[in-house]
Parts: sequence; structure tokens; C-alpha cells
Amino acid sequence: MSVEKVETLIVGGGQAGLAMSEQLSKRGLPHLVVERHRIAERWRSERWDGLHANGPAWHDRLSGLAIAGVDPDGFATRDQMVDYFTAYAERIAAPVRCGVTVTALHKKPDGTGFRAETSQGAIEATSVVAATGPFQRPIIPSLVPTQTGPETKIVQMHSNVYHNSGQLPDGAVLVIGAGSSGAQIADELSRAGRRVYLSVGQHQRPPRRYRGRDFGWWFRVQGLWDVPVSDPPARHVTIAVSGAYGGHTIDFRRLAAHGVTLLGRAAVFADGVMRFSPDLASNLAKGDASYLALLDAADAYVAREGLDLPEEPAARIVEPDPPCVIDPVLQLNLHDAGITAIIWATGFTLDFGWLKVDAFNERGAPVHRRGVAAVPGLYFLGLPWLSRRASSFIFGVEQDAAHLADHIAART
Repeated sequence: MSVEKVETLIVGGGQAGLAMSEQLSKRGLPHLVVERHRIAERWRSERWDGLHANGPAWHDRLSGLAIAGVDPDGFATRDQMVDYFTAYAERIAAPVRCGVTVTALHKKPDGTGFRAETSQGAIEATSVVAATGPFQRPIIPSLVPTQTGPETKIVQMHSNVYHNSGQLPDGAVLVIGAGSSGAQIADELSRAGRRVYLSVGQHQRPPRRYRGRDFGWWFRVQGLWDVPVSDPPARHVTIAVSGAYGGHTIDFRRLAAHGVTLLGRAAVFADGVMRFSPDLASNLAKGDASYLALLDAADAYVAREGLDLPEEPAARIVEPDPPCVIDPVLQLNLHDAGITAIIWATGFTLDFGWLKVDAFNERGAPVHRRGVAAVPGLYFLGLPWLSRRASSFIFGVEQDAAHLADHIAART
């Protein structure tokens, strides 16, 4: 079988791959994008039905195209985001080849580039961009066995395969993880009439809007999206924010007032009983502190810049602690609580098993500088904190893509 040859091979047809394609095209650099399924596949099949983008349409988009049919201050649905990325690929005439899985990538023996083994044959490239995104392999801690007792079988799933409450058995649901996904799924299930328990770990909790501006705007004007990666990288703390139901500030105490039982971090499971760390109150307090700190910074920015933005003293009102915080549940018998399903909203880890090159450290993390790997001609794009806080977000990937495109152009 003949070997296809390309200048630059981009692996991944999501936001990172499309942004990379556009930047290469702007520089007149030939390339090919291969996608194992369809454009924006994770949005299509690995997000729940009721998901909305976490940022308003003016914010959570690539710079060259507005999101059709969505008010700039509104929040696009999952399907609208799929349509958006598909339209974007067409607009920039991205050379995307769908249904192509890269099974292995090796350096060529003569040192002139790389050879990718794919489901449709071999492809040789001078440069390769790994643009497979941050949501590669879901993390499910091995706490709870599927069979928890002679009469109780718990359905367990990661948030990337949850679609709606109808796929769950009747009964209560335990959601573990209280970032954007966990908090929104718990809220959705509670609104659907389910009994919901929510395990809350450490988090940041920005306001949806403050003084008439979205939190993304406040992050931008204060330079928080451009905070550079530290060495060693700072420990990741999840952000809890929601674009659902018109967009609102996530308030865990309000969720509790609507019937959700809040719990601390899930710690140990044995004999049908889940035990939780006594850290719920402190986790909420740290979330409150991050919330209030952003309000303080916003007020200081308004005063410094002399902006005419309305004051919002009601934003500083903190809801009273509900009973589940005052008297926390430290252990829960799943059978007695009627829990029949657990949704793990516990994030993702990277999976670069197909990259058969010496580009990783002892922990398996890519070694790179602003996406430029230690292996000449290899690049990473779309990863969390690739160069700055915004690197893995839709609106932040273009800056990194432009940097990589310049580097590739300099090598040709």
C-alpha cells in the first residue's frame, strides 16, 4: 500500500485542530486534519443533552465566526456548538478527513519527520500537531465495585456518557464532583424530580454576571485568562460555572435549599457504605472566598478605570448554611439511601498512547514549551495550561495555534 505524504498532520478535528488548520492556511502552509469520528465528536456524543456552553456566545467561540442563532449574551446548546464547529470548518475550508484513527506515530528512521499508522493506511509528515484536546480518558476512581451487595447493583458512569435522567434506573443518584459538569448535572437531575446527593470538593465559584458583565469579561480585563503557566504547574482547581437555564451563578447552598444533599469529598467505600471527608464546610468557604475575591477585584477595577457600571451589593449576600452543612453526612449506606446510580464528574486524564516518541516525562505528561515539544517537528495544542490559563478553552486556543504555526513556518 502506498504511503501518503503531507507537510503537517493535525490529529484531532475539534476546536484545537480547526484553529490550527486556520492558522496554517493563513500562512499558506499545506496540511491535513484527521479525525477519528466526526468534527466536534466529543460535543456530539460525550456531552449530556441539556448542556449549554459555560460562557456567553460572544465569548466562547473562535474569533472569526459568530455562533448562528444565539444572542451574543446567550449560551449555546450542545447541538448549536456542534453546528458551529461544522460551519467553522466549512468557512475556513479545513482539509478534514473524518473516520481516520491514528493508531501509532513514530519518528522516521532517517530523521526527516514522522510516520503515522492509521485506520486508512500510513501517512508521513514533516510536522505533527497533537490536537486531541484535554478530555481524552475519563477518570473514574476505583472506589465502588459495580456489585455493592447481594440485592443492590449500582449503575456507575462518567459524566461523558451521561445524557439525561431517563437513562438512569429509578431511585436516588449520587453525583461525585462539583465542577461545572457535576454541579449542572446534579441541578438537572434535581429539577427532573430525582433525589440527588452531591459530593463537593475544592472549587472556584465565580459569579455568572456582576455589575452587568459576565465573569469571562472580568477575567479578560483583569488579565486572568492570560496568567502564564507556572513551573512547577499549579494544582488544578475546578471552576463551577453554568450556562444552563439562561446562565446563573452556581450556589451550592441554593442547590441544597432545592433538595440536593451536599456531601464532602468521597473518601472510602466498604460494605455498601460510602464515607466522606469532613471538609464540606471548608470547601464551600474556599469557593465563597474565590467568589468574593473576584467581586473585590472587579470593584477595584471599576474604581481604577472610572467605569459607569451599576453597583450590585446583593451579589455579596451569602445564603445561610443548610442542615447538610451544619450537620454533615459523613457516611451513607447507598442501599438505605435508595441510591441506584453514581455519576462520576471527576474529570479526565491525557492519553497519548498512540504517540510512540520520547516526548514525555516520568509521569507521562508531554514535555513542551508553549506547545513545542522536545522532539523536533512535534507539537501539542489545546491542553490545559499549555501556555496560559485560557489555552484549553475555545476562545483561548487560537493564540497558541498562531504561535505553533509560526514555529512550523520557520522550519519549512
